[in-house]
Order: sequence, then C-alpha cells, then structure tokens
Amino acid sequence: MKSIFILMLCVSATLHANERPNILWLSAEDINAHFGCYGDPNAITPHLDQLAQEGVRYTNAFTAAGVCAPCRSTIITGMYQTTIGTMHMRSSAILPGSIKPFPFYLRKSGYYCTNNSKTDYQFQAPKETWDVSSSKAHWKNSKDSKSPFFSVFNFTGCHESGIAGESKYKSVTKNLSSGERQDPSKLKTLPPYYPDTPRVREDWKRNYELITSMDAWVGSHIAALKKAGLYENTIIVYWSDHGVGLPRAKRWLYDSGTRIPLIVRIPKKFRNPGQGEPGTVDSQLVSSLDFGNTALNLAGLPAPPITQGRAFLGKNLSPPRDYIYGARDRMDERYDIIRSVRDKKYRYIRNYEPLKPYYQFMNTPESGATMKELRRIAKEGNMPPAMKLFMADRKPVEEFYDLQNDPHEINNLANDHKHKDQLEKFRKVHKEWIKETRDLGLIPEPEMVLREKKAGSRYDILAKTEDNTLPERLGRMASLASEGEQALPELLKGLKDKDAAVRFWAATGIGNVGKPLKEVTTACLGILKKEGSTIVRIAVARALLRMQTEEKKAITELSKSLKSAEQWSRLHAAIVLDEANEKARPALPALKNALKNQPNKYIVRVANKAVNDLLGTANTVK
Repeated sequence: MKSIFILMLCVSATLHANERPNILWLSAEDINAHFGCYGDPNAITPHLDQLAQEGVRYTNAFTAAGVCAPCRSTIITGMYQTTIGTMHMRSSAILPGSIKPFPFYLRKSGYYCTNNSKTDYQFQAPKETWDVSSSKAHWKNSKDSKSPFFSVFNFTGCHESGIAGESKYKSVTKNLSSGERQDPSKLKTLPPYYPDTPRVREDWKRNYELITSMDAWVGSHIAALKKAGLYENTIIVYWSDHGVGLPRAKRWLYDSGTRIPLIVRIPKKFRNPGQGEPGTVDSQLVSSLDFGNTALNLAGLPAPPITQGRAFLGKNLSPPRDYIYGARDRMDERYDIIRSVRDKKYRYIRNYEPLKPYYQFMNTPESGATMKELRRIAKEGNMPPAMKLFMADRKPVEEFYDLQNDPHEINNLANDHKHKDQLEKFRKVHKEWIKETRDLGLIPEPEMVLREKKAGSRYDILAKTEDNTLPERLGRMASLASEGEQALPELLKGLKDKDAAVRFWAATGIGNVGKPLKEVTTACLGILKKEGSTIVRIAVARALLRMQTEEKKAITELSKSLKSAEQWSRLHAAIVLDEANEKARPALPALKNALKNQPNKYIVRVANKAVNDLLGTANTVK
C-alpha cells in the first residue's frame, strides 16, 4: 500500500512538474484575528490587510488545540493530537511508520522544503522531513532554481512571553514608530471576562503592538519574493497556531483560544475556478489539521489515506467540514481533559474533569500581569459577572454556546430547554468523534506511556488493540465519571473492568461523587489490596480522600506513589495531594522528598506548591 502511494506521488509530480507553485507559509504564535482586515478598530496591520485584498480571508478557521505543541503536531501530520498521542503539552510520542510529516511527500515529489525554524511537534520528525530546518533555512538557498519550494517561516515575537516579559516586548517592538503605538486607555475590544484595569489594558496594548511588529515581518517576506521575481509564482498562506496568549484564551477551547486568522493569496495562474479571487471572504469551516492536505493538493499530490485532514483548496477538494473539533489535555503541570465540537453557530464543550477549576494554578500563566489581576480582583470579591463565571472553583459538565448571539461564550445554554435538541445533537457528534478518532486522551498518561512501549507507537495502542470494545467502554466510563451519584452502580462495575484505563475513570468517578457509602469504601479498599496499576491506585486514594474515609491509607498510598518509577504517575500523585489541601499534611515529608533529584520539572512545580501551601511560604519555583 505504501509503495503504491509513493508511486502515485512520483507520477503526479511528473505530470505537474512544469506547473507546480512555490508555497510560502508565514506563521505566528499566540494571536487571534486582531487585524484591520478582520474588522478590528484597534489594529495596525497594513501588510496583512493588503494580502487579504489580494487573496482570500477565512472567517471560520480554527486550530485543534489552544496551545502550540499539540496543535503543531496536527498541522505537520494531518492527524488529531488525540489520535497520535501528542495531546499532552511537553510530551514525546513515537509515530508509526504509516504516519509522516507531510513535507516528506513534497520532498519525494521534488519540492525543496525548508523550515525556519520552530518544530515543536512532540515527536522526533524523520530526517527526510526537511531539506533544511534551522534558523538559516530559506527558499533562497535552493541549489536547483527549477525546483519549486515549500518554505515555512515562524514569527515568535507574538508569543505570550512577549506580553508577560518586559525585555522581550521591548525587543520585538523596538522599531515601531509613535504612530504604530497603542494607547491602552483607548482600546475598544477588552473581553468582558477580564477586569478593566490599567494592568490588563497594558497587556492588550502589548498584544496589538506585537502584532504590528509581526505585520512588518510579513511585509519583509512579501518584499523578498517580489525582489526575487517570485511573487506571482508563489502561493502565500498566513496563519497563527492558536489564539491569544492570555488567560481563558491560550490553552482553552473557546474561540479566544482556537480561532485563528487565515489568509491565502494564490497567483492568478494557479487559481482553480471559484478559488483565490482577490478580496474574497470565505466562511467555510477550516481546521489547521487541513493545512498539510491542502498544501499537497495545491502541489498536485494526493494526501496519504490515513490522514484526518481535508483539502480546502486545489483541484481535488475534500468534502466540506460540518464541524470543528478541539481537545485540551495536560497543560504543563496540570491535567484537565476537555473536548469541544463547533459548527458555524454553536459550540459544545464537554468537561471530563468538572471538579477542577477553570484556572488551575500553573506557573507559566500565573506569571502574567492579567492572571495576577484576575487573582487580585477575585480575592477582593469585586468581580465583573463574566469574570466571576470563570473564576469558579469547578466547571459545569457541559457548556453550550450560541456563537452568533454570544461571541464571547459567557452564556451557557446547556440547561436551557429551548436548546435541548441542539445540545443532544452536539453531544452525539462529540461521542462519535471520540470513538472514531480513538481518543488516546482518555487513557491516563502513565498508562499510555506504558502501552506505547508494547504497541510500538501511541497511535497503535487503540488502532491495533485486540480489545475491540475498549474505545467504547473507555468513552462511556469517562462520561459516567462526571454524571453524579446515579452513576455509582456502573462505576462500581467499572472498577472490575479488565482494562486499567477504564478502572481509572471508574475510580475517578467514585471520587467525584465523594459519598462514603460502605459498599463503595469496601470496593476501594479491595482495589488497594490487589490493583497492579499505579494510576488506578492513585485514583482510588483520591476517592478515599474525597469520601473522608480511610484517609490515612489514602495518604500512605499517595506518598508511596510519589516514588513511582512512572514519572507521570508521580505527577498525578502530587496533584491529588496539592488538591487535598490540609488533608495532605501527613504527606509533607514525602512531598519534600519528591523535590530531591526530581528530573520532571512539572512534578517539582506541583510538589513545591503543595509544600509551600502547607507551610504558608512563598512559591518560588519557575
């Protein structure tokens, strides 16, 4: 099958050798569509506005995750991060031989492929992916002037660190003129879930000025193409990896975190009928998952059959999307399993861990001024209504938003009977996607790592499992875990499932209910006597703590798990103890010991916070 596909590539390349376009990708980080061409009154983006006038501006483009590395893994492979196991921020997956970064196929067909220079794929890309991937990579360096190029350039200045860090902000914006600077007091687009304070406005001012600096960078790349006489031979694709690098945007699945700008300019000789006309506004649903398949299609190449993306430009278009899907998993040191489905009007969100607050304490966002303001205002108790919603100490199981009437997604309609039928429709679509894409995010990370070693790749854990009913059982138990006391009978049955991942969700659900029934306590104690999976034992210990029964045994189990050989089990144990607050005091020695010679910085962050909270000292770990 693989050899047939490669043969198809070669034949296609031969047929189109003299008419294939150059393709230039210009990507940025951590921004939404705060451009003039998207109607933002504060924006100063002349080059991108001009590019939109000469090309197509997409109004419904989204990414599959609200953070860089997971979504970049989807862009380069055309596969959902939850299918290939790259959904946890800062992890490293093994890909099967059947899944390769799409530039591999462009190179096979004769393209000169360069990347300057961010990868962040969360897997080791094959050396055949790029001709050059470095800070010096450039289409100008091709030794064959007759070969088309595919070149990627990434602007890092818009990253959240450019907002939070004084020195980076000044460095990135140093060349802006006074006319390109913003007056924070006059900004008109402050989201309602932020407090309107000078510090928050300063962050938004910086966001706009970083974007203006990025716009100048876009202009320099366009000028370079024109100078080389290649402007009319090159398709330009501009995009961002995800939304704004601020709280409740970056890392989240709302539009603020997943909606991205997308502008494509196609020279006249490469346009297909109905595509690429200057000044066009296109409202079709596009996922950044589709970028690779579209690049291949524009180059006249077939996409690998295994990919989950679609081609939205070129001669051989894939069927249009009805929905956009998104996933949030571990963000640095904190887990929060969330999934979303969106069409042009509604967004459905399923919170698989609703007992966790919206804003879990994470070191990176906590260092930003806006997050500090959110904490300060919340402590004072004088919160705007929309802010109060997202400072809650737990989340609803489901969220449902009418995006046309509620673009900031603050009016949850999940309990509105008028939307009952729509909610049920999206709930069904979500469950089907979880099953069809074999969502690995429902397998706790420690178990996934163990199974990867046996399966050979994370993708193959569920793709080649002999337990054909596992995806369905796993999805059902993960859902039951947040359905309350009525689910207890099935959760108790789930504790006896043959698969540890299912047992994990059963124990998690029992802990979520937190009711100290004798039958439940007996079942949990029975698990601790015989369970071989560390992560299941941790979930059971959490359940005992939440039931306020056999707490000594729970603390003993969690303290033991802090010394596990499985690093992600150690993280899980540290998180449970941190969330236990004063109940974790007997584990204080174990938490202190977990900080010694600890190679995983995320465990250090959580354990250090737990220790400092118990001792009443300042958190100093970065």
